[in-house]
Order: sequence, then structure tokens, then C-alpha cells
Amino acid sequence: MAFQMILALSIIVAIHEFGHLITAKMFGMKVEKYFIGFPPKIFSFKYKGTVYGLGSIPLGGFVKISGIIDESFDTKHVNKKPEPWEFRAKPAWQRLIVMLGGIILNVITGIIIFIFLTYKNGDQFISKDEINKYGIIALDLGKEIGLETGDKIININGGDWEKDTDLFNPNVFFEEESFYTIERNGSIMKIIFPDDFLNKFSSQKEINSFIKIRNPFSINEVVEGSNAYNSGIKKGDKIISIDDEGIIDMFEFHEKIKIKENDKINLKLLRDKELITMNVSKDSEGKIGIIMKPDPINYSKITYSFYESIPIGTVQAFSIVVINIKAFGQMFSGNIDPRKSMSGPIGIAQIFGSNFNWDKFWRLTGLISMVLAFMNLLPIPALDGGHALFISIELLTGYKPSEKFLEYSTRFGVIILLTLMGFVIINDIYKLFI
Repeated sequence: MAFQMILALSIIVAIHEFGHLITAKMFGMKVEKYFIGFPPKIFSFKYKGTVYGLGSIPLGGFVKISGIIDESFDTKHVNKKPEPWEFRAKPAWQRLIVMLGGIILNVITGIIIFIFLTYKNGDQFISKDEINKYGIIALDLGKEIGLETGDKIININGGDWEKDTDLFNPNVFFEEESFYTIERNGSIMKIIFPDDFLNKFSSQKEINSFIKIRNPFSINEVVEGSNAYNSGIKKGDKIISIDDEGIIDMFEFHEKIKIKENDKINLKLLRDKELITMNVSKDSEGKIGIIMKPDPINYSKITYSFYESIPIGTVQAFSIVVINIKAFGQMFSGNIDPRKSMSGPIGIAQIFGSNFNWDKFWRLTGLISMVLAFMNLLPIPALDGGHALFISIELLTGYKPSEKFLEYSTRFGVIILLTLMGFVIINDIYKLFI
């Protein structure tokens, strides 16, 4: 987990800081340092007046441009006349481009990643028809809002839907009144999501407790000497019902077996297109001695040409920014608890998981690149967005803030960022134990 997170962040930060470096050099500014990671230094070298290096703390990076008030708080130039190669000596429009250079490259990186993933993988999904063949499994969070196992989802917020990811799309729950229209036992009804649902749906753990696809299964192995073996159950049998209660999915089987107080269970099985009935007892561990496997899921797949992938990948990349903007709005309005929705290094590492998969790695890298671009654009002093805000005001009004104002506002911004970083790290640790 840690390796994937460090690798992804190193790539994204390297690209972000390179955006500042290349635009600064383009306008003739002196770039003193370009570092990936923070001190203590592992190694460095000097090339054309710039020191390039690698720090031992791999959670960020920085570019030091001469004549700029930034988080390094280097103010030795303040009382001196600006040199022509300094940041402060350049026109406002050039300084604005330099401050936005990292954000622009992060956006371009995110778009390129999603374009190539779309071209390489196309779109693989479980269709609405396939899901509604057997309906959904309602897990704890799904049951809490009124869903039941076997429900078939007809539409979402009054509109049609196409694939499994539509059911979990955060944009669904940003609506003022979000609802599923479902079919249950031949009746059509509306399941309205409560006002606090978005808050409950803001962590991966809770998303995983919402709903799942209802998928048939068969018996893959019967443990020799077990109660199932002695009852005559065979590999390949399909369990149709338990004590005359119909089941489709392995989850239903486990749930029904678990709540059966009677050790004797009546099973209806399908074997070679013939229905048979068998009685089997649970052992001391509450098991009957079978190993099951789900039937293959019928995935739909759409492939795209490279030119088709460009608009699709671009929309996917920017949809991440839109979701973040909406989520911030919901946090400020109190509908989302920041403790559940915000993650630091530990939370990010957990999202990557312990298994390395290149497609997943690049998808998450593209996602983080877009999120980093959005976060850096926030008008907080010390962030690129804070610098860009002051320069934009200068462009509009002709008034340039004093060096002292920039210094103190940057100090204030750093305090905000350090407080936020401390919060997300402590929050990550807290979430490990709940």
C-alpha cells in the first residue's frame, strides 16, 4: 500500500512542480531548487543553475523560484531592489501563469491517464438488464433506507440508468431529493434516500455495506465426511431454497443458515435439471460442509477508438473535479461529516490496496492528480490558488500587495494547511480503530 501511494504521489508531485519550473524558466526566472520529497536530502545535482534533488520524506515536493514569498519564508530579498530574473520583477500575467503551471500540468496528466485507460480498457460493466434479472442484495445500509433483497431498480432520480456504476455515482445523492424507483414482488414503489444518507455514504466501508449484485451460485466442492457429504449433496448442485425460502446468492445462503435455530435444514436442489429435496444438519460451527462458487457474471463491454477515447476520458477526469466541488459544498452546509469523507496518507494507501494492479494504480493516480489540481486551486494563502488570487486582484485593480502582506498571509496559510494535515492524519489513525 505504502509503495503504491508513494510512487503515485511522487509522479504527481514531480509533474506539478515541473509545471512551475518550466513556466518560470520560460519567462526567464531563476529557479534555485527543484525537489521531490522533503529534507533531509538523499541526493542532489546542479544543472544550469538549478539544484535538482530527492528528499527522504516522500509526501510532497517544492520548487524554489528567486524572489517569491512562499512556504520557505525566504525573505532575504525583500529589502533589495528586484533583480530582472526574480519572480517579483516579472509582469503579473507571467507570474499568474507560473503559479498555475503546476495545476495545469496536473489537469493535463489526469486527462491523459483517463484517455489512455479508456482506449486500452474500453468500458466494462454489468448492465441494468443483467442486474435486474435477479435484483439486488440489500446490505445493512441498503436495508436501513428500506431496500430489500430481490428489489429491481427501475430508475434513479426519475431517470433511466445503464450500468452498475450508476447505482453508486455520488452525483445521484447530491440531488435535493434522491430516490430509487424499484419493483418489488410486482409492485412499483419509490425508495427515498434520507437527508443524512450522503453523510453515511461518504466512506468506502459504508459504500461496501449498501447493495451488491445478486448472483447465482453452485456447489464447487463437498467436504468429504461432512454433513453435506453424508446427506448426498454433490458438486455442481444448485441450492434453490432453504426451508422453502427461495435463495439466489451465496450471501443469502450464509444469512439464512446463520439465523436458523434448528440444526436440521431442508434444502431444495437443482441437479441436472431435476429438483430434489435433501435434509442436512449444521455442525458445531454452524456449517454443513460445502464450498460454493458464484456463476460467471455476464459483463457488457464497449471498446473505443483513440479519437472516441479523448472526449470520454476528458469527461471522466473533470467529473472528479465536479464531485469534489459538490462534496465541499455539502461539507460546508453540514450534510457531509469531514471526518468520514477526508483522508490523509494512510487513507490514500488503503484505497490503493495491498495488491498491485497497473490499471487500478493509474486510475487512482489520475484521480489524485485531478484532486490535487482542484485542492491547489483553492484560494488559501500558501497554495497556488492563494498566490493566483492575489495576482488576479493585481491584474484587475493594478494594486500589488506588499511583500509583508504576502509574507504574513503565507504564514497564515501554512498554519491552515498544517492544521488540516494534522487533522486528516489523526483522522486516518482514528478510522483504523473504529
